[in-house]
Amino acid sequence: MTSFSPVKIFPLLLPAAFLLILGIVWLPGHLELLDNAYLHSFKASFIGILLEALPFVLAGALLSSLLRVFVPDEMISRWIPRSPVPAILFACLLGVLFPVCECGMIPLVRRLIHKGMPVYVAIVFILSGPILNPVVYGATITAFRTHPELAYGRMGLAFAVAFIIGLIVYFTSSKSPLRLSARQENGMDHHPSARGGKAAAVFVHTSDEFFEMGKYLIIGCLLTSGIQTFMVQGSLAAIGGKPLGSYFFMMGLAFLLSLCSTSDAFVASTFLHSFPAGSLLAFMVLGPMLDFKNALMLLSLFKTRFALFLFFLIFSTVFIGSVWMSGWL
Repeated sequence: MTSFSPVKIFPLLLPAAFLLILGIVWLPGHLELLDNAYLHSFKASFIGILLEALPFVLAGALLSSLLRVFVPDEMISRWIPRSPVPAILFACLLGVLFPVCECGMIPLVRRLIHKGMPVYVAIVFILSGPILNPVVYGATITAFRTHPELAYGRMGLAFAVAFIIGLIVYFTSSKSPLRLSARQENGMDHHPSARGGKAAAVFVHTSDEFFEMGKYLIIGCLLTSGIQTFMVQGSLAAIGGKPLGSYFFMMGLAFLLSLCSTSDAFVASTFLHSFPAGSLLAFMVLGPMLDFKNALMLLSLFKTRFALFLFFLIFSTVFIGSVWMSGWL
């Protein structure tokens, strides 16, 4: 049994408090939003996002369980180069071998850390894995058939951001930022039973990981569906048309919409003729690295202070990089 801690439920209380305040203060003056058309749109959006993300969460949980049961701790440590630069390059290329969406990345990375992967390498994998893989590249090049430079720019910017943040974390983090140590997590593990052996252990571990990440995913899907249903597209587009406003608008939109990295390129392509190319890059790179549901999952994995530091690094690096690359597009 794990001990109860208010810190662990803080990521759940924050959106719950937001919804409660929204229901008390704002909803009474906008009762027309309870019309069947809005509710149907909200339901369709929620189910669509949830069904899109659930297979990737399950895939990440399954890969995590297979690593836990079948891969010895020494093997992971042996694969990773000792020097930081080669290790970060290795992490950037892991997405080709493990093309997992950001929704399923956290349970997989948590297991890799406890198998011996350094935290800075794991963070690089979290940031680069959902983008630097063949599936996402194919989706992006398809969405921007007439502007393939945006697909190349997305891959290049994602690589640069992950590499820079990996170096920063390597030089600034001396203590483990994990909420649970390997010993604490292993103490909660279920050992293979005599009947089922390793197959039963994989099943038990997969279900534990899936339900652990699932509650954060559902909260993110609920809030994302509300934003997609009720926000006014015209007024937001007018704000985003301003010089730097377009970057903040697209990055905020990426964070709130919480789209899968295989589908966000098609959303970005709808803004191609009204927003700068750099802001579209910011949208496609920030979203897989840091969106609402992924932020909740990261808060469940890392200590709050480190997670907030990581959020700042991601946002600022993506913003600076996308503005700089806009001059080349």
